[in-house]
Amino acid sequence: MSSPMSANKFLKALEDEGLTVVQVGDWRTHNRNDKGSWGPVHGVMLHHTATEGSARTVDVCREGRTGLPGPLCHGVITKDGRVHLVGYGRVNHAGLGDDDVLRAVVAEKRLPDVDDSGADGNRHFYGFECENLGDGKDPWPAVQLEAVEKAAAALCRFHRWGASSVIGHLEWQPGKVDPRGFSMHGMRARVRERLK
Repeated sequence: MSSPMSANKFLKALEDEGLTVVQVGDWRTHNRNDKGSWGPVHGVMLHHTATEGSARTVDVCREGRTGLPGPLCHGVITKDGRVHLVGYGRVNHAGLGDDDVLRAVVAEKRLPDVDDSGADGNRHFYGFECENLGDGKDPWPAVQLEAVEKAAAALCRFHRWGASSVIGHLEWQPGKVDPRGFSMHGMRARVRERLK
């Protein structure tokens, strides 16, 4: 169980991991904190955006879309490997998910199959949206996957979490498929190696 780091520490952790970070507008105070508390935080959740074009993707993740106000994540990882910070605090990325999964993440145990949606993920997870159509055909450039690995590892390093604290949206909420195009098992292995 961890308190969220400050926005400045979040930025520093990402930069210290070797990431190129783009600060978008008033990202430090752009959030949905009026809808509920943020924290304690227990892990990092990864998504794909189902969008095309970096500028449009960052804009959608910052502003939201019909029926889902932004920000939709803390950071957008574009295909060029840059991390665009669009919000900080409670953001609309995880929704309601499986409380058994949440307990497994807290305990850093193997994730159970997802079959429930009663736990508030927006409160408990950092979220990164990754630019990709999510159709299983859109490629994931090596530089982007490396940035995903670094971003997840940066937060795990700060909070002293293991790689099992990094999950995909599909492992949290029934019916979700993201991120599609790389395996979460493989990404956790990369994060684990980076944390050594």
